[in-house]
Amino acid sequence: MAIVGCGLIGHKRAQALCGASLRWCIDISTERADALAKTVKGCRTASDAQAALADPAVHIVIVATPNNLLAPITVAAANAGKHVLVEKPAARSLKDLDNVMAAAKRGGSLVRVGFNHRYHPSFLKARSLIDGGELGPLMFARARYGHGGRVGYEREWRADPAISGGGELIDQGVHLIDLSRWFLGDFSEISGHAQTSFWDMPVDDNAFMILRTPAQQTAFLHVSCSEWKNLFCFELYGKNGKLQIDGLGGSYGTEKLTFYRMLPEMGPPETASWEFPQRDRSWEIEFAEFVEDISMGRQPSAGLRDAQAALEVVNELYRRSGYDHNS
Repeated sequence: MAIVGCGLIGHKRAQALCGASLRWCIDISTERADALAKTVKGCRTASDAQAALADPAVHIVIVATPNNLLAPITVAAANAGKHVLVEKPAARSLKDLDNVMAAAKRGGSLVRVGFNHRYHPSFLKARSLIDGGELGPLMFARARYGHGGRVGYEREWRADPAISGGGELIDQGVHLIDLSRWFLGDFSEISGHAQTSFWDMPVDDNAFMILRTPAQQTAFLHVSCSEWKNLFCFELYGKNGKLQIDGLGGSYGTEKLTFYRMLPEMGPPETASWEFPQRDRSWEIEFAEFVEDISMGRQPSAGLRDAQAALEVVNELYRRSGYDHNS
């Protein structure tokens, strides 16, 4: 294993390797690389990825950098014959992502995109209930995801379009787009807009989406970094009932899934709920599945096509809203 990008997400990835050996920690900050490497005996450090990519002992590269470096490092890793787990959104733009897809195809590398929300226990349980027919045919989804930023947020890398490729829509928004598409399927109609409401920055701090499938199933989504109190709420409506997921742990509150089952006589639904107060194991479950993908030669279930679908929505809404940083 090699990890490129030793910030918060790099540390989370390093703690969830399911027995894999971490051989390289790479970061432009030697202090960050050294801090992560100290947690693993014999781990090497570097300020760029070349040494790790040339190391025949490295089979998987995790890319956990700011958005502007995700695609070029993934391309370099794929060209070196490595499999890659790249954090969402996988690229700043569709053009950058095209380069990743071409490199993966050329080298036969498997690339998983870090849509790790799919692996939270509430979503795994929701997936099981829906696949078991408990909700009946799905009609629509409604979701909200947001945080309140922090002092100086408008000066961080996420507020610089040259690095981030956009604001809240390309940050937390791609998670909601991916989750909605995971349940409802591909979207053929995209409407909505992004806007900068509060923060003094050239990227969006709120985005509002209405996405429809060919079967006219609708996802109604809002992401915000002027939420003030961190919030996550995801609802799925079927003809037989509703699933509601609240919280993601930590500052978003205890993760909880509630199932509202409609009765034949209608009226108040039958209600069941599950709480998941334990530590977040989504990173471990996701990585273990990627190792299984590699051993089986199987395309990852959250892969480059999923990143492409999310970025198509992002690109269209930025175009409509007058943000040209992804053009």
